[in-house]
Amino acid sequence: MIRVTDTDTDRVTWTFTTDLGAVHTARCAVRDQLGAWHLDTLSDVAALLVSELVTNALRYATGPVGVCLTRPSVRPGVLLVEVSDPLPDPPRERAARPDDEGGRGLQLLAVSACRWGHQAGPRGKTVWFELAVPR
Repeated sequence: MIRVTDTDTDRVTWTFTTDLGAVHTARCAVRDQLGAWHLDTLSDVAALLVSELVTNALRYATGPVGVCLTRPSVRPGVLLVEVSDPLPDPPRERAARPDDEGGRGLQLLAVSACRWGHQAGPRGKTVWFELAVPR
């Protein structure tokens, strides 16, 4: 794991290599940061969703995976989470059969997040989601 940005207490970004430990490391980084921000109530769902998106990125992309947490000052009731990878293809929801081992990550995202989406970039894509910050 390489921390690339930590200059503002309201935004933190990490870049993970494509090794198998990246999912665990990303999950721990998210939990630690949310604890530091006193947002422990969001850590389970945020870590689960980051885990799903990083797993998808590692499964389909060949380059580094970025994770960014932001508490937008213009929207204080929101936590924005972004996961970026170098693959330009948008994420695809699929209908997982009951016995399938995978295929539920985007479904989890859709039912757990307030909003979510994806955006193409110059070097891949970013999948983002928002969680409501309890007051």
